[in-house]
Amino acid sequence: MAHSFEVAVIPGDGIGLEITPAALDVADAALARTGAAPLARVPLHVGAQAYLDTGTDLSEEATEACAKADAIFLGACGLPSIRKDDGTEIRPQVDLRFLFDLYAGVRPTRLLPGVPTPLASPRASEIDFVLIRESTEGLFSPDGPGTIDDERATDMQVITRETTEKVSKFAFAEAARRMSDKRKPKVTLIDKANVFVSFVFMRKVFDEIAETHAGNAEVERIYVDASTLSFLNKPWDFDVILTENMFGDILSDLAAGLVGGMGYAPSADIGDERAVFQPAHGSAPDIMGTGKANPTAAILSAGMMLDWLGRTRDRQDFIDAHDLIQKATDDAFRDGLRTAEYGGSDGVKSVTEAVLAKLS
Repeated sequence: MAHSFEVAVIPGDGIGLEITPAALDVADAALARTGAAPLARVPLHVGAQAYLDTGTDLSEEATEACAKADAIFLGACGLPSIRKDDGTEIRPQVDLRFLFDLYAGVRPTRLLPGVPTPLASPRASEIDFVLIRESTEGLFSPDGPGTIDDERATDMQVITRETTEKVSKFAFAEAARRMSDKRKPKVTLIDKANVFVSFVFMRKVFDEIAETHAGNAEVERIYVDASTLSFLNKPWDFDVILTENMFGDILSDLAAGLVGGMGYAPSADIGDERAVFQPAHGSAPDIMGTGKANPTAAILSAGMMLDWLGRTRDRQDFIDAHDLIQKATDDAFRDGLRTAEYGGSDGVKSVTEAVLAKLS
């Protein structure tokens, strides 16, 4: 049996403690089906509870463990009632992006069979796109601290050539990877280049990268306000979307709303050497410990981790395990799973067991 990989595991807080082991159990079951060894899990105490216990939410030891691991899996960190002395919430998941230069925030958006959608169109079943959110700059950039006094407050947006080039190349590579007989590569840039010079610059750099892919992918550019109409009227037309950090933060939640909500929203933050995989939702302290949490986003995020490990480490068995998780999750929901978001009774245990049953 080929060797497996070491994963730094951050269950975090709230429902993260419940969904994380469930997702990794599904990952190991899929790996077993392909003949691969299970993941070597390295549990780390990170997050709001860690801050209460130790005075730090992301210790040097935990950071070093993340740096040494082949991948990082994160459940959900932070609790509204626990804040640092400056009033900010605990957010180690954001700190990891800056520490490891995880510039590509990858948010797949796909409607699973049987999952309700607010869209009435029969074409809603065709929704299958990836939103790539630049995750280290924009309005979130640590290089652009805001200022505030009693009369005025400012925030600075930072867009650099280096990062825009990298994330643009990432977007075109993702479009090429998704190409099939039914799907031609397409990359959509969402910005506000008609108003802000920072977006004029971002579009200029994006266009330079797009030119190197001329003929290999369709390219379109949409202003962010107009894009919201497209999300609601024709989301099935999107393939790969690239946007700035803040816009991506907002649009990825809108995208999740199209396909059932945050419980169905997997994600990854990927850099040149490292990556963090996590469900896009928060720690949901109002339902922690009740068993009502929906583990689907975590399960699909674990699948994304296997796919990334397979592609970056040349391991077809891991790519195959990802495909098995996708199919098993689809089949489980096709058979009638209904989670608490829609008045159902299926939570962590029943969803996980249903997916595991399809894998076996």
